[in-house]
Amino acid sequence: MILVQGGLVVGPNGTTVADVLIDGPLVMAVGPELDPAGAEVIDAGGCWVGPGFVDLHAHLREPGAEWKEDIATASAAGVAGGYTALVAMPNTEPATDAGHLARYLSHRGEEVGLLQVIPAGALTAGRRGEQLAHLDELWAAGVRVFTDDGRSVARAGLLRQAMEYLVELGGVVAQHAEDLDLAQGGHMHEGAVSSLLGVSGLPALAEEIVVARDIALARLTGCRYHVQHVSTAGTVELVAAAKAEGLPVTAEVTPHHLYFDHQQVLGLDPAFKMYPPLRGPEDVAAVRDGLRNGVIDCVATDHAPHAAHECEVPFEEAPRGVIGLETAASAVLDATTLDAASLFRVMSAAPAQIGRLADQGQYPKPGSPANLCLFDPQDRWTPTVYRSKSANSPFTGRSLGGRVKGTIFRGAVSYHEVMV
Repeated sequence: MILVQGGLVVGPNGTTVADVLIDGPLVMAVGPELDPAGAEVIDAGGCWVGPGFVDLHAHLREPGAEWKEDIATASAAGVAGGYTALVAMPNTEPATDAGHLARYLSHRGEEVGLLQVIPAGALTAGRRGEQLAHLDELWAAGVRVFTDDGRSVARAGLLRQAMEYLVELGGVVAQHAEDLDLAQGGHMHEGAVSSLLGVSGLPALAEEIVVARDIALARLTGCRYHVQHVSTAGTVELVAAAKAEGLPVTAEVTPHHLYFDHQQVLGLDPAFKMYPPLRGPEDVAAVRDGLRNGVIDCVATDHAPHAAHECEVPFEEAPRGVIGLETAASAVLDATTLDAASLFRVMSAAPAQIGRLADQGQYPKPGSPANLCLFDPQDRWTPTVYRSKSANSPFTGRSLGGRVKGTIFRGAVSYHEVMV
C-alpha cells in the first residue's frame, strides 16, 4: 500500500487537502489524516495531486529511429514529466498503418511498464495520402486516434472516406494541419522576423485553410475531429466557431507554442525550429486565451526527439521538432498561471476523454485507477539534462516554475524526485 499524504488533491469539483490511500492498482480512500496502516508514506505537502498526465501527441521513434528515442527512454522521460499515458504517433518506420504494428507498440509499452503506451494509427497506408490504412485492423488493435501526423491528408475526398468510416466506430480523426503548397520551402513563421532574417516563411494561412476544410468535413460526416498543435489566432477562431455550432471538434496546443513567439528564432538556434513554427505574439496570446477559456481543450507535447548531430547544422537544414515531456507542465504553468484544477483538466482529464482512455484522467476517488501525478507549483528549476535519449529542447537552461515530484502508475511509484 501507498499513502500519498497531505497534498492538495484535485477533483472534478475543486481541490481539498487530503491523503490518498492506494492498494494495488486502485485508490482505496481519499480523505484527511488517513491511517497509514503500514503503507509506504509519500509526503505530498505543498504538491498538487491529481490524475497522471496524458499526452495525445508524442513521437516515440520506435520502431525505425531508436537512435533518437525508444519506448523505454520515452517512458522514462514521460514519468519524470508526470505522464502515465503517451499516445504514440504513427510516423515510424514502418508507419503504424496495420493492426500488428499497433499491437507491437502496446506490447512494448507493457514490457517497459512505466506508463501506458497507446498507439495512434495512420489514416492512410504508409502515411502517403493515397489510400486508406487498415482502419478496421487498427480499431481492433485498440487504436482510437487516427492521424497521418507530420503530413496533412491533402485529398479531401480521401479524408471524407476516413471520416465516414470512423464515425460509425466513434474514432477520432486528428490532423496535422499544414497546406503543403502554401508551406513549401518554409522554415519559420512568415512575418517580420522571417523577412528580417531572409528565411522563407510558413504563413498562418497554411494551417488555417486545412482546419477550415476539415471542420466542413466534420460537419458533413459527423466525425470527431481533433486539431493538432494549434498555433494561430485564426485557428483558435475557427475552433471556437465550430464548437459554438455544436460540431464534434477538439483541439490541442503545445507548451512551446504557449511559451515562445517567433522572436526566439532571431538567433537561428535549431532548438526553436518546430512545425508548426513559433508564431507572432498575437498568436501566442490567442492560444493562451483559448486554453484558459476551453476553446482549446488540452495540452499535448508533440515530443519530437532528434539526435545532437542532426541539430548541429544551419537552421534551414535542421529537422523539425523539439522534446517536451519532462518540461511540459512547468512550461504550461509558467505561460498560463493556471490553477490546480485547470492544469489537471488540460493535462489529464481532457486528453484522456478525447483519446477514449478509460483508465486515465480519472480524479482520485475510491475505486479509481491509481494513476497519479504529484506536482509542486512552487519549485523552480532549470532543466539541463534529460531522461530522453535526445536533448533538443528550447527550455534547456531556462528557469521554469513548478516541477513534478512523483508519478504513480497502476499503484506503483514510477518516478520520484528523490530517485534522480
